[in-house]
Amino acid sequence: MDLYEIYSNDRAMRYWSTPPHPNPVCTQRNLDRFIENARDDLTYFIIEKHERTIGTAGMHNTDEIGFLLHPDYWRQGIITEALEAIIPYLFETTDHDQLTADADPRNEASVRLLKSLGFQETHRARKTYCIDGEWSDSVYFALPRPH
Repeated sequence: MDLYEIYSNDRAMRYWSTPPHPNPVCTQRNLDRFIENARDDLTYFIIEKHERTIGTAGMHNTDEIGFLLHPDYWRQGIITEALEAIIPYLFETTDHDQLTADADPRNEASVRLLKSLGFQETHRARKTYCIDGEWSDSVYFALPRPH
């Protein structure tokens, strides 16, 4: 299961809001939750390359976007390309005034990516997630609907 390979990968999940998945059942429950909470509009996507699932990207939790990519595919522009297609689609198919995102400030690549897509930092918070006994902070971003 390709998704499990991503969600169980320590490097991929380093700055995620949950620990790496311990087994495929956990990944399946996560996928089932996404499907159950899906609205009529498609807002979260699987990223594939060579017929293999290598990541996910899209909107969840109201107006919040997120993305996750297997480390074997980092630094190739894949998430940038995906979000450059997904973001306009989300504004076209939803009525949100803005899209939001949050990242661990130590995740410099994700912070840089969000800024490159036009997201502006709105605020920061300390100790927002505790994963396996390690606290992380959050930096929050917003991207207003284009006029």
